Amino acid sequence: MTAGLATAGSGQSWESALVGALDRGATPLTVVRRCVDVADLLAVASTGQIAVAAVAADLRRLDSEVVDELHRLGVAVVAVRSAADDRIAVRLQRIGIAAVVPDDQDGADLVTILLRERDRQRLAARGEQPGTGGAQVSDRMLDPATGGASTVGSDAGSADGAAGPTPRSGRVVAVWGPAGAPGRSTVASGLAGAAAEAGARTVLVDADVYGGVQASAFGLLDESPGLAGACRLAANGRLDLAGLVGLCWQLTPELRLLTGISRADRWPELRPSTMPVVLDGCRQLADLTVLDCGFCLEDDPELSFDTLAPRRNGATLAALTAADEIVVVGSADPAGMERLVRGLAELREAVPGGSLRVVLNRCRPTAARTDDAVEALHRFAGVRVAARLPEDRDATDRAWRAGIGLVEAAPSSPLRRSLTELAASMLGGAVRGDGGRSRRRPVPRGRAAG
Repeated sequence: MTAGLATAGSGQSWESALVGALDRGATPLTVVRRCVDVADLLAVASTGQIAVAAVAADLRRLDSEVVDELHRLGVAVVAVRSAADDRIAVRLQRIGIAAVVPDDQDGADLVTILLRERDRQRLAARGEQPGTGGAQVSDRMLDPATGGASTVGSDAGSADGAAGPTPRSGRVVAVWGPAGAPGRSTVASGLAGAAAEAGARTVLVDADVYGGVQASAFGLLDESPGLAGACRLAANGRLDLAGLVGLCWQLTPELRLLTGISRADRWPELRPSTMPVVLDGCRQLADLTVLDCGFCLEDDPELSFDTLAPRRNGATLAALTAADEIVVVGSADPAGMERLVRGLAELREAVPGGSLRVVLNRCRPTAARTDDAVEALHRFAGVRVAARLPEDRDATDRAWRAGIGLVEAAPSSPLRRSLTELAASMLGGAVRGDGGRSRRRPVPRGRAAG
C-alpha cells in the first residue's frame, strides 16, 4: 500500500535528491506535492493525501502550532537540517519534531527514516504505543545545556540527545471560577503567597485571556506580558529555563510572577498549543505553579472545524487540561451559588476527569448561611466544599492599595489564615501558619536575573 509524501524543502538540494531516490527505487512512498511554504503544506495535509512530510529545518513559519496540526491530521514530520548546524535539532524538538536528519543523508536512508516515522505515527494514532509522532511535551522545554533532540543519522547529533539531570517536576494548580468575579485572582495570589511563605518555590501565572490583574495587584506597570513572551518563544522552540526565569518578576525570595495580558484584545498572543510547554517549564522551575485562569469555557463549534483559527478560550482550556488540580472558586451568595452550580457542569464537560477542589469565597452571614450553601452544592452539583474563605474587604483593600501580597498586608487576617490552611492541604501540610511576613530581597523588584 502506497503512502503520500509532501516535501517543503525551499528548493534545497536534499529535496531533489529525495525525489530522485523515490523515482529510482520501488518504495511505498509517492510524492504528492513539493510545497512552497507552510500554508501549502497544511493545505495538502488537510486533504488526507499524505502520511508523512519532509520539511526544511529553516522553513519559514514552521512552529509548534503547525507541527501539532500536522500530527492531528495524521501526518508524520521529519525535518532536514544543515549538516553544519546540529544545534537546531534542539529547537525542532521543542516544537514537536522528533526525527531530524542532516542534509547530507543518503536519499535511500532518508526514505527509510520517512517510512519509520510514518509507521510510528500510525501506531500512535491507534493508541498502540505512546505518541512518538512528535516530541513529548516534557521534552519541549529543556535547558540547552542538558536537553535536545535526537538527530537521526548523525554522530554529532548524539550529543544533543544526551541525558541530563532529572528535571524538577512541580505541581500545577489552576484557579478557576464562573462569571461574576467570585475572587479568582485574590485566591490565586493568596495561595501562591502562602506556598512561598512556607518555603516552596512558587510561580504565579496570570493566564486570564480577558485581561489579567496580577501585575496591577503587585504594583507592576508591565507593558510586556511575561506569559505572552513565553508563548512566543515556545512556539518557535526557543523557550528554555533561563529565558523563562528572565520573563518572571521576582516578588519574594520564593515567589515569581509571570504576568499576563492587561488588554483583552491581546488574547491571540496566548496560544493554546504553547501553554503545556510553558507550564512544563514552570514545573521544572518551581515546586508549585498557580494559574489565574479566565472564566469562560466556551469552545466555538464553528471554529473547532478550523483548528488553525484562533480560539479566545483555547488557552484557558489548555491550561485547565494541563493542571494537576483545579481550584473552583464560587461566591457564597445566591447569585454566586447559581453561577457556581452551572459552572461546575460546564467545567466537567470541558475538562472531563479533572481533579476539582471547590472553595466558597466571600462567606458572610449577611449574604447566605454558609452551611446552607454547602448543602446546596452537595445536593445540586454533587461536590463537597474544601474550604470556606471569609469576606475580609479591609485586608484585600490594604493588599491591593499597597501592591503587596495578602501575607504581608494582613498576616493575622482571617482570610489569610484560611488561605494558608488551604495551601497546607494542597502541599501536604508543609505551609506554616505562624503569620510571619515574607522576607523580601534587599533589591527592588524586577525581572528575575536567574
